[in-house]
Amino acid sequence: MKLTIRECTLDNVYILREFPYKTYNETFRHMNTPSNMKAYLEKAFDINKLRDELLNSSSLFYFLYADEELAGYYKLNEYAAQTDINDPQSIEIERIYVTKQFQGRSLGSILLNKAIDMASIRKTSYIWLGVWGKNDKAILFYKKNGFYVIGQHSFFYGRRRTNRLYYA
Repeated sequence: MKLTIRECTLDNVYILREFPYKTYNETFRHMNTPSNMKAYLEKAFDINKLRDELLNSSSLFYFLYADEELAGYYKLNEYAAQTDINDPQSIEIERIYVTKQFQGRSLGSILLNKAIDMASIRKTSYIWLGVWGKNDKAILFYKKNGFYVIGQHSFFYGRRRTNRLYYA
């Protein structure tokens, strides 16, 4: 399998909307009500929001292709674009998504290592990320890769209160 990582550009905005919309939905729809899923997906992957994020020099998006088929992507946020902690000495991994079709092939680890390489190039002190407290698979993945809990906060997913865990 030939793997290629490409930076997302404004020309990729529609792919950037559809791909995570699909992967997030296939991963979490069984854990949520249809109305909560719809509300989250429409807000998180709104085309105008994604355009703004792509234009933000503090956010970086990368696609992972396996034999020219889009298999995954990740998003990094530097200080000004971070969703929470906002530490100029850190970089946030906001998203790592791999489609179900390509899971179990270590592509998540490849994306994580690329994110770690980017943080090293930018000479940040640490990497952090947030994980939904019910995403056991992701929590296990990050722990296996040396991340540990540094905090948490509650948030609403639709009408339901839930937790987001922070790892570094």
